[in-house]
Amino acid sequence: MQFAGFTLRNNLFVAPMAGVTDRPFRQLCKKLGAGLAVSEMVTSNSLLYGSAKTRRRANHEGEVAPISVQIAGADPAMMAEAARYNAEHGAQIIDINMGCPAKKVCNVMAGSALMQDEALVARILEAVVKAVPETPVTLKFRTGWNRDNKNAPAIARIAESSGIRAVAIHGRTRADQYMGQAEYDTIAQVKTLVNIPVIANGDIDSPQKAKHVLDHTGADGVMIGRAAQGRPWIFREIEHYLSTGELLAPPLVSEIHQVCREHLADLYAFYGEETGVKIARKHISWYTKGLVGSAAFRRAMNQLPDIDAQLDAVDAFFGQLAEADARLRYEEDYPRELAA
Repeated sequence: MQFAGFTLRNNLFVAPMAGVTDRPFRQLCKKLGAGLAVSEMVTSNSLLYGSAKTRRRANHEGEVAPISVQIAGADPAMMAEAARYNAEHGAQIIDINMGCPAKKVCNVMAGSALMQDEALVARILEAVVKAVPETPVTLKFRTGWNRDNKNAPAIARIAESSGIRAVAIHGRTRADQYMGQAEYDTIAQVKTLVNIPVIANGDIDSPQKAKHVLDHTGADGVMIGRAAQGRPWIFREIEHYLSTGELLAPPLVSEIHQVCREHLADLYAFYGEETGVKIARKHISWYTKGLVGSAAFRRAMNQLPDIDAQLDAVDAFFGQLAEADARLRYEEDYPRELAA
């Protein structure tokens, strides 16, 4: 896929997720089939550039190109400064966050709250595009502020006229948060109004759903978020299905064990032992959620204090699964439909 001046492996995108899409996760998703992975958002507040968290989020060492970094804020000048800072530190694409529904973000008029002020949206987009003329800028937003104010078509037209190279749209309003089901009609409408690439996001949790969304919206690609947590191989499953019409067999327990192990090693190396063990807990929970016997395993695993104990527990859990069945086996009452 041609996207913002880059040739991507395919049209599958990893959604930016705070506390999730760090460098180890982005690298893993790209390895397993994603065409592009957008970083978790980086604040536009320049006072925070010196924090350890911000430095980690700006660490792209060894990352497969193109490197897309998402910035968030409500002040055009600060957003422009954030774009320049990240472009100077390795970002090859700047993505602007106008989709986050979190209260702490919207309360400072950032994220999806910006959709209430189309004039401010235009000023921010123009300022960022002007600040990094050699770096393509993209935008992620929602269908609107609430169901009575679905202004995604207007925002998309503003984006295109401001020089934004592509847009990603989550099929919910800010008021919807992550509740209910995503709707794709608004995304389809946007696709008819602009000439830049449109990426569809929301509730894409299977190869069949990805194809349905692409067919329904006419979008140029799909973006996947929570459905990739603990299941990063979803990208290769979708890639295979879209190219062949055939579903891949579920992964072997031994492969998932290996993927999890490699992911944990990257987390420990990236964060250090103390923070790495804490971050790893949620990923281990996602890898094992719904698997037979996983509830008791997660309760015990979350109490383990160090790397060795954590890895021993993971090895024991997957070892038992491998003895019982060569492929992943979920508990019968586990709902495997996930939101993205």
